[in-house]
Amino acid sequence: MEPLKEMFNRDFYRHFADVFAAADKKFDRHGFYKDVTDALETRELNDRLRHTALMLGKHLPQDYKKAVEVLMKAAPSLKTGYTALVLPDFVALYGKDHFDLSMKALEYFTTLGSAEFAIRTFLKADFNRTLTVMKQWAVHDNHHVRRLASEGSRPRLPWSFKLDAVIKDPSLTRDILESLKTDDTLYVRKSVANHLNDISKDNSAYMLQLVKGWDTQHPHTGWIVKHASRTLIKKGDKDSLSVFNFEKQVKVSLAQFKLSAPSIRLGDALTFTFLLKSEKTSPQKLVIDYVVHYPKSSGELSQKVFKLKEVVLQPGEQLTFTKKQEFKDMTTRKHYKGRHLISIQVNGKIYGEQAFQLKITS
Repeated sequence: MEPLKEMFNRDFYRHFADVFAAADKKFDRHGFYKDVTDALETRELNDRLRHTALMLGKHLPQDYKKAVEVLMKAAPSLKTGYTALVLPDFVALYGKDHFDLSMKALEYFTTLGSAEFAIRTFLKADFNRTLTVMKQWAVHDNHHVRRLASEGSRPRLPWSFKLDAVIKDPSLTRDILESLKTDDTLYVRKSVANHLNDISKDNSAYMLQLVKGWDTQHPHTGWIVKHASRTLIKKGDKDSLSVFNFEKQVKVSLAQFKLSAPSIRLGDALTFTFLLKSEKTSPQKLVIDYVVHYPKSSGELSQKVFKLKEVVLQPGEQLTFTKKQEFKDMTTRKHYKGRHLISIQVNGKIYGEQAFQLKITS
């Protein structure tokens, strides 16, 4: 599989340079291509994105307003998706002294990819003024713009810096979330749920109090609240469990918990099975997860919770589960050799664990 950084390859830059040359007769196509591809092979994904924006800054008109006019003219002919983040990145780099124009530019550019990282630069520089604009975006006709209002103001947006003001006072973004809680676009609803999930990590009581006032019978709102509560539910937070009527006083027994092998090699999969039996005289609504405990480079274990199933377990009922888990290095996780654990979790409580060894060969 080709590395993601190859989205910014030489063919991409040839097309990119041609588009800007067509948008601005004074644009030095050859000079830009030479500059932007300098040491290309040494640059990783985000470095390529930022270097592209910097080289645009070098070759576009030095007057910001004129530069944005060229960007606007070129944008429809550029590829959409991740590479389109170059346009809002240019705005974040050069547009802080031109607030109104930059907001209009980001409102448009987010429809081509996303401006979620760029808008945070403006939140950092002038939080209140920027948030006022984002509250207006939350009721925009375009779902990309509505999504930017939520995603850009997330307290803990991945690949970006934290918004300490929102972590300290999550009510700052309440108007945005209220506007979007019944949004009919899944792309927006996912962002709202992730925003709420971010809040739950620092202000769980506030988040639960907020969503308890929402109509979870509405299918869109119900989906958002359920997805937003995933971290709290995995932790077995009693208040979050009660929102969805999950059993608080769980009575189950775990049996026949087995792993397919005592050791595996990196790149292999491990299969595990177990039996769960109800020990209660009334039905129990359960969320069943499994937890993989991975050793870090220091040898200390860190855990990741994986969703397995939600079920209503009837009195005396027993269910058998089988699951295969792959162990491969990914961009988000590097594996280390040694003792690992898999544990079974029901409504946030661990009921049993098994150990195995992961071997890594060069």
